[in-house]
Amino acid sequence: MSIDPKELFSITHYEYGEAYFGSCDGMRFRVARSPLKNVHFDTPEERADGVLLATVWPEPMNFASTPETAKTSHEFEFSEKGLGEAAGWLNEIKEEFATHA
Repeated sequence: MSIDPKELFSITHYEYGEAYFGSCDGMRFRVARSPLKNVHFDTPEERADGVLLATVWPEPMNFASTPETAKTSHEFEFSEKGLGEAAGWLNEIKEEFATHA
């Protein structure tokens, strides 16, 4: 099973300061704008400081309860293209989780 970029919603979801959480094959993940804040009504210049941050960690822990040392994160451009790249990275790293399980 792979993570479809469409599952991650559109980039507009992240403009509102919302994160997306999911799991797949023993891996949990979170995709969010970093810094996490509502920028939907900000000017493009005010939004420029943000990136898309994808974070993964092993099941069964939730994001807040998982130690930072058990998480792996990667930054992407805050755009639809970056969202697609994040989905690709999640699918690649998912394979590493499967081989270490």
